[in-house]
Amino acid sequence: MIGLLLLGLVGFVVYAVAVPMQAWSQMKHVAYVPDGNRPADQPGTLLLLTGSDSREGLTPEQKQKYGTGVEGANAADTIMLLYMPPSGRPALISIPRDSYVQIPGRKMNKINAAFSIGGPKLLTQTIEQNTGLRIDGYLSIGFGGFVTLIDSIGGIEQCPAYDIKDQDSHLDLKKGCQLMDGITALNYVRMRHADPLGDLGRVQRQRGMVAAVAKKVVTPTLLLDPGKYAATNKAGAAVLKAGEGTGLGEIAPAALAFLAISKGDGLTLTVPVSNPNLSTPAGSSVEWDKAKAAEMFAMVAKGDTAGLEKFKK
Repeated sequence: MIGLLLLGLVGFVVYAVAVPMQAWSQMKHVAYVPDGNRPADQPGTLLLLTGSDSREGLTPEQKQKYGTGVEGANAADTIMLLYMPPSGRPALISIPRDSYVQIPGRKMNKINAAFSIGGPKLLTQTIEQNTGLRIDGYLSIGFGGFVTLIDSIGGIEQCPAYDIKDQDSHLDLKKGCQLMDGITALNYVRMRHADPLGDLGRVQRQRGMVAAVAKKVVTPTLLLDPGKYAATNKAGAAVLKAGEGTGLGEIAPAALAFLAISKGDGLTLTVPVSNPNLSTPAGSSVEWDKAKAAEMFAMVAKGDTAGLEKFKK
């Protein structure tokens, strides 16, 4: 009897590990490591997460259905840093896409312009040079992938605090908790013109969406449904792109960090801002509070998230 139980336990562990290994081995990879001098490596692991407005793979019908427009600048609509320290709470830090920063080799511009100009490599270099932190891995998802992922897990619950009617994002929602399908979730997370906080409100919704997905996906009950477990891993691997060298060894801990954050055992933050509507040659931009931002990044560089609570809003 004990032998059968041990055999069953071994089989379950093999299944739990083999399914994601097989699925994630098929994931597409992109170059993200910049050339030249880079900051020193900090303790723990720091991942760069982006959601781009790429229309890659979308048909004209899908572009119209998703409300994405026909063409995009291939910009980074979402920019986040997921920091997993050696010990202590993980931190998910949003970088507003309109942050006005120095882009290496170029002039000051909005940070998402770095992605449009030079893809993941220039965006990584821009973040590293403006934060003093070293990026250890990279994950990205486009419009179509986001919709597919949300639909593959049966939608996601979100709770708008107010009624939303926004022509730009094709949204017409009543306030209160509701189950959103992929298209609605995409438009909800992209919307900013109808948000009184603009880009800063959008980054809060982005973090909430990530936490809600993690809470639904990273759960022991998913393991008990082999078909759904396999389908979820396959869907995630199919819609995400990873930086070269970023694999399951970084993705699995990141999933657990997201789960901790979704349960309130982590930190969700935004880079401190001094002016959310700075007038610049690039248009209305977000200006960082240089002193507070430097203090935040210094804490991460030391591998300690205990003091980050002061930046939480």
